[in-house]
Amino acid sequence: MIAESVSPGNIKSEDQHRRDICTVGRWIHARNFVAATDGNISVRIDSTRVLTSPTGIGKGMMMPDDLVITNLEGYRLSGCRAPSSELGMHLLIYRRRPDISAVCHAHPPIATGYAAAGVALNKAIVSEVLLSLGCIPVAPYAMPGTPELSDELDPFVQNYDALLMANHGVVTYGPDLLTAFFRMETVEHFAQVSLVTETLGKQTLLSGHDVEKLLAARARHGSVKTSKLGPICPVTSESEVNHRVSITRDQLQALIEEAIERALRKDREPQ
Repeated sequence: MIAESVSPGNIKSEDQHRRDICTVGRWIHARNFVAATDGNISVRIDSTRVLTSPTGIGKGMMMPDDLVITNLEGYRLSGCRAPSSELGMHLLIYRRRPDISAVCHAHPPIATGYAAAGVALNKAIVSEVLLSLGCIPVAPYAMPGTPELSDELDPFVQNYDALLMANHGVVTYGPDLLTAFFRMETVEHFAQVSLVTETLGKQTLLSGHDVEKLLAARARHGSVKTSKLGPICPVTSESEVNHRVSITRDQLQALIEEAIERALRKDREPQ
């Protein structure tokens, strides 16, 4: 229903925020971004309080009264249920990013597949993704719901608006809940496009010059600056070429023969 639509902006009443979180919960469930009771959503409703989804409930089944209010240290202020077990991740993002007022964590299947493979969505193949997200790196694995997870995310949060979490899922965030949700959609859409190009066996990357112009346009719209943290991000046509290794047929043959010889020597060695 149109009346249930989530609108941009964070100047809303607590009741409006509650309805918005429930609506986004239904959206991520309907799009198969979560299964069972997975995922969590929160909104910073003022300078001292966070409204969050509770633990142990399907995100498509939440009602406004199910939600929980905590302070920025994670202590429950109101609500009958326990807050999300991964609230610490949300609170880290709010501490590091004063511009952020909403966080969405889910397990969209294609993007989560990239996270499970440890493969960043960092190739410059879709201009709109560069404009909206810049780059989507992979943060190292840590046990969900533990302080270690926040520790692993901490170096990335300042410079990116969406993260893959190794062997876990995706977290996106924005100045309002609609933006945070849209960024989750964009991550999964980009993962699908990336997978198609890999299946086809061909990816045509944008040049460094093209990427610079797109990131400059992104910065003009007030987005965070994309960092060179970790692997080259985004990977451009030039950086892709620089990472290729070229050898002749004779060199390849020599490498194969050397490998075979090493294997035969190892087999002849006394056990």
